[in-house]
Amino acid sequence: MNRRFSWFNATSLTLGFAFLYIPIVILVIYSFNESKLVTVWAGFSTKWYGELIKNEAFLDAAKVTIQVAILSSTFATVLGTMAAYVMVRGGRFMGRTLFTGMIYAPLVMPEVITGLSLLLLFISIGLDRGVTTIVLAHTTFSLCYVSVVVSSRLVSFDRSIEEAALDLGCTPFDAFRSVTLPIIAPAVISGWLLAFTLSLDDLVIASFTSGPSSTTLPIKIFSAVRLGVSPEINALSTIMISIVTVGVITASLISKRSITRRRDEEQKADQ
Repeated sequence: MNRRFSWFNATSLTLGFAFLYIPIVILVIYSFNESKLVTVWAGFSTKWYGELIKNEAFLDAAKVTIQVAILSSTFATVLGTMAAYVMVRGGRFMGRTLFTGMIYAPLVMPEVITGLSLLLLFISIGLDRGVTTIVLAHTTFSLCYVSVVVSSRLVSFDRSIEEAALDLGCTPFDAFRSVTLPIIAPAVISGWLLAFTLSLDDLVIASFTSGPSSTTLPIKIFSAVRLGVSPEINALSTIMISIVTVGVITASLISKRSITRRRDEEQKADQ
């Protein structure tokens, strides 16, 4: 069947992308506005980026956000990789369905419910809210994304390579460390980048689990916007958009390179 790209499809695609990205483009443009009024263009200027660097409140929130994102994405990557390995290689065991459902539950669970349940948990065990609680919360909801990415790579993994390493005298741990992990490394890195991006952008769950001295950047931006949008917020949002964009593009390139490499290996094996 010959499917042509009709005018209707082109118009729908253009309107869809315009609806999604024109507001972001406007925000980026007005972050270089000379005027303090965000709706009045008064010329090109980068002074609001300089003012942003001098804003201690935003800088402190940025430090907390980066710290939480690095820690939570690292923990989520380790736990998510372990969970993916159990789901793919664990075979049938008692409670497998429950285990799989608990891993995938945060994917479909509303963030408000997740944040509220974690808040009640921390209160019940007497854990003061701060950086630790935010890291635990972000690890909880982002490890499921890591497990999905890593498990998709393990499903297509050629186990004969691993079996050859075992036949040559490697222990199961050595075979995983020397053979399996390097091959699935692109998926693991992609999972880490995805978890980092999710933690960097989170507002709802962090608002439930943060304390007075552990305000993240999205919470700070949301609080500031309620009093009116300032050019500094536009500059800060532009920086965050750039960081997230770089992370998403990097993850996509790593995944694409992994797929291409796997296809090349399969073609060589067939020959």
